[in-house]
Amino acid sequence: MSLKLTNEQLRQFDDEGYLFLPDVFEPAETDLLLHEAHEIFACDRKEVVRERDGRTARTAFAAQHYNEAYRRLARHPRLVRPVQQILGGEVYMHQFKINAKAAFDGDVWQWHQDYGVWSRDDQMPECRAMNIALFLEDVTEFNGALMFIPRSHKAGVLEAGHDVETTSYPLWTIDNATIARLVEEGGLVAPKGPAGSLVMFNGNLVHGSPSNMSPFDRTIVYLSLCRVENHIRRFKRPEWVAHRDFTPIECLDDACLSSFVREAA
Repeated sequence: MSLKLTNEQLRQFDDEGYLFLPDVFEPAETDLLLHEAHEIFACDRKEVVRERDGRTARTAFAAQHYNEAYRRLARHPRLVRPVQQILGGEVYMHQFKINAKAAFDGDVWQWHQDYGVWSRDDQMPECRAMNIALFLEDVTEFNGALMFIPRSHKAGVLEAGHDVETTSYPLWTIDNATIARLVEEGGLVAPKGPAGSLVMFNGNLVHGSPSNMSPFDRTIVYLSLCRVENHIRRFKRPEWVAHRDFTPIECLDDACLSSFVREAA
């Protein structure tokens, strides 16, 4: 299947800062990726960041470098082509992560802008980068759905403080007063839907997610893609967090995951 955004979808992305697309990947594809994610979370690797309890996986970085299914996903046309369409050119992989908001133990992701992080930590010149995220499990109102403040991307890079205490992962976060003002102006949304759905969002869109108090996991894969000429200039963070290979992504065939399913079977 091809995935080309319509003019209306492009307008919505520009106006609201995000786009939700349900049922883009098949259950066999997400089942494969979820199985591989649990295998990765169980590994003792530096790329797997744990929650404050020291055992629950919080996020796994750079899985495309050490897992075949995720190597294929990182070059999947259903993910890469729509971002190329929005950004208007060739892109490279700035960051790749599998966020595991585990049942009962998945902690909060504070309010932040991704480009605010990329700019401050990595010296990415402009906000010509964005995220596309794939739900590997159903996302509901109960299991820590990602929350966006529509149109907040139009405010540019906001002032932020470096929070190294709230969770196990340091983050440039936005203060409560600013969040309250932005929500009063733009409201709040939390895209929810079945495994296989996609959400795309502008690098400056303010977002966060609450802790997961439910008995249901919520696993999401994020590809952070950047225009090639807009690559980062600072290499302070580890390569597996902020990649240094600026080679344009060449997409695989649309069936690259389903063929891996057949091979694995």
